[in-house]
Amino acid sequence: MTHETGIFPPSTFPLQPSVPNRLPPPGATVVVAMSGGVDSSVAAALLQEHGCEVIGITMHLWDYAQTGGNVHREHGCCTIDDRNDARVVANRLGIPYYVVDFREEFKKGVIDRFVSEYLEGRTPNPCVACNSEVKFGILMDRARHLGADFVATGHYARITQEAETGRYQLRVGLDVGKDQSYALWELSQEELAQTVYPVGGLTKEETRRIAQRLAPRVAAKKDSYEICFIQDENYGRFLEEYTDKVSAKGDGLLRIENPIRPGPIVNTKGAVLGEHRGYPFYTIGQRKGLGLAAGHPVYVVDIRPETNTVVVGDDDDLLANTLIADRVNWVSIAPPKGAVAGQVKIRYRSGAAPAVITPETGDSVRVDFDTSQRAVTPGQSVVFYEGEIVLGGGIIRK
Repeated sequence: MTHETGIFPPSTFPLQPSVPNRLPPPGATVVVAMSGGVDSSVAAALLQEHGCEVIGITMHLWDYAQTGGNVHREHGCCTIDDRNDARVVANRLGIPYYVVDFREEFKKGVIDRFVSEYLEGRTPNPCVACNSEVKFGILMDRARHLGADFVATGHYARITQEAETGRYQLRVGLDVGKDQSYALWELSQEELAQTVYPVGGLTKEETRRIAQRLAPRVAAKKDSYEICFIQDENYGRFLEEYTDKVSAKGDGLLRIENPIRPGPIVNTKGAVLGEHRGYPFYTIGQRKGLGLAAGHPVYVVDIRPETNTVVVGDDDDLLANTLIADRVNWVSIAPPKGAVAGQVKIRYRSGAAPAVITPETGDSVRVDFDTSQRAVTPGQSVVFYEGEIVLGGGIIRK
């Protein structure tokens, strides 16, 4: 379906980024995951301007009423307002638009994984699971059934193809402040081959300028940084309500009875200093909300689900030179046979630090940093870079 008049004057915002970013050929059919937000709306518009046959799909992933926290805000993953905004943009572009129900798949692939990780004493990245399990997993299967050649999202990342090997490379977005490549390390070569990120070669400011012409209400939306399926941003409340409901149904997700209950807070020598509200409410590096009068700053340095214990220590106890990661995926390069030097991020908002990544048995690696890192947190993603190329990533085990 080709638009008749176009949304923008010719060549106002051509989809030819100033940095390398693989694009679909004109005439290709592309399914765009439209959340109703700025970035995915502009992705759909730019692909249409590029001459692609665009199909808009909004994924219905979650119902907030399932776990309370049903407060109105300007962003989420499944609000009625978001779906209406996506529909308005699709109508403006004159493209087919569908809402698909992925709630069960989202529960199993993202929500249950999120809760299970907290119950294991780890701090997960649900956005990573959503990308690999839903957006570039289930949605890609649906796109194939619709005859689409590619799936597009509004991620600030880029994809290129290496001429010599033909291997696809995941790269950081042009706008480093908005780069989302960290959350995409689980993607496979097959998924990268069928994926495009149209706004990856733009700055956020440029994206908003385009959105202003397309749909002013959408252009004014704020960016979302919190967990999208917890609308009131209170993950502790979410965990309590979700585990209560799962326990009542006898779901196999929980391996221990009443997992969220008070227990001891101890120091690194084992002396009891106080009582915690439930270990899933705490994370490595946390200082506030401990309820302790230690006379000096203390931080969470370890979480021990097997004994329902939270361990606190000094700031120096948070420093580490080494980590072990599992479930490693080498996204842009073939699995290396020996050590690889690169830059490593241990959380989304952290800077990349020089390190050596050494493969171990199975899908594990050892990461040795040039300088000590603070609050390395089990459950978080660790992502390996070589300049702007994402080499791969894994889940921090210890």
